[in-house]
Amino acid sequence: MNDNGFQYDVIVVGGGPAGLSGALTLSRARARVLVLVLDAGTPRNAPAAGVHNLLTRDGVAPAELGELGRAEVRGYGGTVRATTALGARALPAAGALPGGGFAVRTADGDEPTARRLLVTTGLTDVLPEIDGLAAHWGSQVFGCPFCHAWEVRDTRIGVLSTGPHDLFKVHLLRRWSDDVTLFLHTGPEPDEAQWAGFAARGISVVDGEVTGVHTDGDRFAGLALASGTVVGVDALAISPRAAAHAGLLADLGIATAGHPSGLGDHVPSGPGGATAVPGVWVAGNVTDPMAHVVTSAAAGTAAAVAITRELVADDLARAIRAIRSSDPFGRESEAALAVAVAGDRAHGLTR
Repeated sequence: MNDNGFQYDVIVVGGGPAGLSGALTLSRARARVLVLVLDAGTPRNAPAAGVHNLLTRDGVAPAELGELGRAEVRGYGGTVRATTALGARALPAAGALPGGGFAVRTADGDEPTARRLLVTTGLTDVLPEIDGLAAHWGSQVFGCPFCHAWEVRDTRIGVLSTGPHDLFKVHLLRRWSDDVTLFLHTGPEPDEAQWAGFAARGISVVDGEVTGVHTDGDRFAGLALASGTVVGVDALAISPRAAAHAGLLADLGIATAGHPSGLGDHVPSGPGGATAVPGVWVAGNVTDPMAHVVTSAAAGTAAAVAITRELVADDLARAIRAIRSSDPFGRESEAALAVAVAGDRAHGLTR
């Protein structure tokens, strides 16, 4: 228990790149940190064979990256626990000290407390309801071209249109292949300029709703349309809807909102990941569904820096209050404050 009445300075809920990066920065700043790893070994990128665009770790398996991160946090004194967070509640100020905190109720019957919360609970990718699609998610079916298109370069790549963003996404995939097909599926009808762009870039366009995946044995080999036609492709880019894991935040009065990209919902946040509730911060995919591993990690670090500054300001306020508490306007209190601040340069107020 800290002298401020809370067990920890910060509880980090979520042990992905954002949470572990934030916990590492906080631990190195000598904060007492508890990380609650919620994913049970199945983070958002678990279906993928490797993490990409992460300097010095390109291609590392997601599970290995998590193990490395947890070990680093523990190496600086952070506590990491695998459990489920069932709820959270705000706590009043401890005794006469200013500033409240938070308690997080866990599945193992514990309710640790902390001065601040960093929530990095991520999201779920809600895939289009197409028969057989989920079986290939994370391999031949992928969301982010920058993360996974290299692995299917120079093959026949399809793009499934479910929203306006996919009408440009198809052009992105031309960076990796000359053979790209846009499946209009349930997406919007392209306008005249977009049709001209497809023609100019040699992009094939297939009308009609997609109903299932066509396979060659276990290998993804194309898409079946409602008309019965099968169109062969070797890989497929989709834009799944993002469903933020925000139940814990809802307990604290923090609501989700539609993301500006149109890709789903998120928890709105300000600079450094600050939420509408003082003392609660977010980072990673729970607030930015488009964040990659490296940008999620960077967001966790940024939140940790902002939280550390808040903790320092809180410590300063507590220290000043403690000095003044015995006699807030007395000579002894003012003299002690002057000595604490100015040291040998203090003058005028002496004992």
